[in-house]
Amino acid sequence: MTSLLQRLSAERNRRFVGRGRELELFHHAIASPELPFHILHVFGPGGVGKTTLMHQFLRFCEQSKISTIYVEGRNIEAAPESFVSTLRSLMGLNESDSPLHVLAQRQERNVILIDTYEAITQLDEWLREGFLPHLSADTLIVIAGRNPPSSGWCSDPGWQALMHTLPLRNLTPEESQTYLTTRDIPTTQHQAILDFTHGHPLALSLVAEVFAQEKEISFQAESAPNVVKTLLERFIKEVPTPAHRMALEACAVIRLTTEAALNQILAAPQNTLAGEAQSLGEILDVHDLFEWLRGLSFIESGQLGLFPHDLAREVLIADLRWRNSEFYTQLHHRARQYYTKRLGQTQGQEKHRVLLDYIFLHRDNSAIRACFTWGEQSNLLTDSLRETDKTVLLGMVAQYEGEDSAEIAAHWLKRQPQNVVVFRDLHSEPAGFAMMVTLHTASVEDLSADPAALASWQYLQTHAPLRPSEGATIFRFWMARDTYQAVSPTQSLIFINFVQYFQNTPGLAYTFLPCAQADSWTAMLNYFDLTRVSETDFTVGGKHYGVYGHDWRIVSPAVWKEILARKEVTTAGESVDNTPVGEPLLVLSQPEFVEAVQNALRNFSCPDALQNNPLMRSRSVQEVLWRLVEEQVDTKASISESPLDTQLSEKPDSGHLRDACGGQSQRVNVLQNLVKQAVESLQSSPRDEKLYRAVYRTYLNPAPTQEQAAELLDLPFSTYRRHLKAGMTRVTDILWQREIS
Repeated sequence: MTSLLQRLSAERNRRFVGRGRELELFHHAIASPELPFHILHVFGPGGVGKTTLMHQFLRFCEQSKISTIYVEGRNIEAAPESFVSTLRSLMGLNESDSPLHVLAQRQERNVILIDTYEAITQLDEWLREGFLPHLSADTLIVIAGRNPPSSGWCSDPGWQALMHTLPLRNLTPEESQTYLTTRDIPTTQHQAILDFTHGHPLALSLVAEVFAQEKEISFQAESAPNVVKTLLERFIKEVPTPAHRMALEACAVIRLTTEAALNQILAAPQNTLAGEAQSLGEILDVHDLFEWLRGLSFIESGQLGLFPHDLAREVLIADLRWRNSEFYTQLHHRARQYYTKRLGQTQGQEKHRVLLDYIFLHRDNSAIRACFTWGEQSNLLTDSLRETDKTVLLGMVAQYEGEDSAEIAAHWLKRQPQNVVVFRDLHSEPAGFAMMVTLHTASVEDLSADPAALASWQYLQTHAPLRPSEGATIFRFWMARDTYQAVSPTQSLIFINFVQYFQNTPGLAYTFLPCAQADSWTAMLNYFDLTRVSETDFTVGGKHYGVYGHDWRIVSPAVWKEILARKEVTTAGESVDNTPVGEPLLVLSQPEFVEAVQNALRNFSCPDALQNNPLMRSRSVQEVLWRLVEEQVDTKASISESPLDTQLSEKPDSGHLRDACGGQSQRVNVLQNLVKQAVESLQSSPRDEKLYRAVYRTYLNPAPTQEQAAELLDLPFSTYRRHLKAGMTRVTDILWQREIS
């Protein structure tokens, strides 16, 4: 008759998937005439499957008739006598027998499995120095715990030679799908589960159990708080203080955690009430918080900072959003402020990394998550075009887009080589490139040589004519050497460069982005407010390309950044508002703008008349409104009962911002202030001082009539009129440059 223990073992084995490399390593070691190593140290975060793997090792030993002892660390006291007593009991020895003596005398192959080693780390030195060295040479000791071997093992040349470390990672996507299939999970749910679990065995098991209880569900982490709670408990047994919890949550929200980032993101408001401490750093050294994070088993240390294992990050964020969404929003706000400041302080490769950190804040949205590689920056370097690169780059174009496209690329390499960015690998070879063609500097012959450039230019002429000093760019070619336009480290860096390009290019009015597989990028590009411009789609060499575009005069980089800020904390199930705050902006031609400024000057003291002025919907007015609202948000977010208070003010939603920016009286005030500032700026130049007086006495503080204004200025009327006309022209020029810069 089959026993319950046998049934349990059979069921565990049936559901066991993956770990082929680990099992092969163990089988090879056991089968070798002489053990290749005597210590096999398996380590990984909680729930990654260490105990399950140890049971597989035990099962194999039992089938092979190899003497095995299984010690569960959590069931014994961390003292030598307790460990010895446990061995004596497991080996069936008498009270007077010495387990060490018996083990040392054994001549046949035997295995000792020590699980949950982190529970008995106090025994680490004693086991290493006083117990294990006295075992027979035919003994294999397998240690499984959350942490890698301590420095005592790694610094000893003897143990270095006799020990093999085995970090245990999550299951591969293929192994994970195999497991879900064995648990009868509908295939339609597999991807959502994989996106959350990242192949973490315990997470897969818990989610499968949810489906076993409720067959007709669509999995979302937010809908399974018990799963999140269980995983969180497995990762974190206890958090010492609220400050430690805040540090852990901040580490989950940002891509890479450094002491500097932690200090800034956890900083308390500068205007705290009643003189409380200014930052957590004054309460608990941020260095201590950082070192605590560094010691957690599910936190990894990279070259540029700390980051949680993928599932740990998912669990921490899911728990925080469910438990305290206000603080989750506040962490995003603080991180965004920190990265915005850093963007103004960095250049080159460092700026690329900060931009990726900035975009990472949008990772929780499924439209963005799948379109970037989020790990530490690869070894790619950004460089300008070299003469020796041209053959390689044209070869890439020919490989992926055909010879006709390669001829077009050769044309632009000759005409605009300064607009090519090359991404180099460790050997300084091109791993990819991006070519930004400036349409406004291209000749008619240039445009005629490229269907893509010609279609984009014709669209501008018809729908969005460029004004003086404005430019337009098409990101004509972009690709990675090995993966073309698919998601990859190179593609991610290309997109980062695109963002940097339109943020740093003066006078940029319009950008076009052609894609070979246009539909696959729709969600991500729409999220970033790039819309499909089907009129500019084109075909070259039989290959069709879809084009996305953005008018930076309607949604400027500054407003674009704030629109994205509203979306940071949205997820797949939440709506994303792409519309700019307030009414749509007007793109005025220069003559239209001149007329609008003249009207604003004439009606400066008449708010009702100003409400109909086209400048009310100008980019200049809109950006001032955005800054005012952002300052209000910052002030509101700064009010907190104490630095450790997690009930922080939530940033106003898009509706609140639209109301704040859309009020006509506020827009009138902003327009009046902009005009007043432009007029008063004339005082900075002795040559323009007389122009200032004429405009001031006519519009800002007007005399009853222009004749009286001339008398007050002690000027002949003709001279006064000349000064007034010149002053209006100067004010218009100042406002125009602000509008198009």
